[in-house]
Amino acid sequence: MTDRMTRFREEGLTYAYILLYIALSSGQIFFNKWVLSSKQINFPYPLGLTLLHMVFSSVLCFFLTKVLKVIKVEEGMTLEIYTTSVIPIGAMFAMTLWLGNTAYLYISVAFAQMLKAIMPVAVFILGAAVGLEVMSCRMLFIMSVISFGVLVASYGEINVNWIGVVYQMGGVVGEALRLIFMEIFVKRKGLRLNPISVMYYVSPFSALCLFVPWIFLERTKMDAAETWNFPPLILALNSLCTFALNLSVYLVISHTSALTIRVAGVVKDWVVVLLSALLFADTKLTAINLLGYGIAIAGVAAYNNHKLRKEASRVNSDDLDSNNQDKPKVVQITPTSLPSTQEAN
Repeated sequence: MTDRMTRFREEGLTYAYILLYIALSSGQIFFNKWVLSSKQINFPYPLGLTLLHMVFSSVLCFFLTKVLKVIKVEEGMTLEIYTTSVIPIGAMFAMTLWLGNTAYLYISVAFAQMLKAIMPVAVFILGAAVGLEVMSCRMLFIMSVISFGVLVASYGEINVNWIGVVYQMGGVVGEALRLIFMEIFVKRKGLRLNPISVMYYVSPFSALCLFVPWIFLERTKMDAAETWNFPPLILALNSLCTFALNLSVYLVISHTSALTIRVAGVVKDWVVVLLSALLFADTKLTAINLLGYGIAIAGVAAYNNHKLRKEASRVNSDDLDSNNQDKPKVVQITPTSLPSTQEAN
């Protein structure tokens, strides 16, 4: 009876973490869209918003790890690893968030989400270019299905703003490069980090990368503007939600698996697409939109299944090589387990 209650409690907690991730991820997308395009706030400064997120994450990570010491920063970071891995990841992280948030000024949330489905294609092509992926007929077929689905969804879009499409595709390329660098960072450098440690190292440099273009592109506009009003409470809440989302990813991965976070991500994508049609007047979904997105998601599901099978085989091989020696559990952040950071910020 006690074991059954314990198992029931653990399952309930796991589902609570999954629902928390879906709610935070979906809510953060809508929150950012509202802040950037709402007439009540009138804050159309994606660079400034993303910069605030990174500064907030940097300060909060430092406070949690160095002041309160409730979370331990993984050891093993060296100057060589930081300059060759963390700096490229931070730069791509900044590029992804900047361009992804800017796209919300031009296209609907639903259409942006549909365009994000092309992410596995970008990751696969860039991964194959640097030797991390192997070309095969099966993978080429899956990539073709995803690409075809995104093209159909785009064809069904009523109001296509190509500036927004370019920004979104730029964000996709930046995210794909970030994931490639993460793959190299983890596998070739041999360093394992939990999400808080990743944010602790990456956020400050990402903030620096965002600060430089912000000075030239948005600072003058923000100084000259007299109509925007970003209440401090809204600012703090928006930044805190971003950090909470990253933490929820950590909780889900640590209590379940990469498969769970990917399935939850697909569910969240559909929630965002459907809810955006109800919440935003600029979102008009058509049957062709939904058909194309459904095809793309089917391809993404096939890609996820292929990657997870490959990861499971690698883990089983590692277990055999370890001669059944006990090892402490470490949450490993890899492209297999991470959702898109465009959603997180």
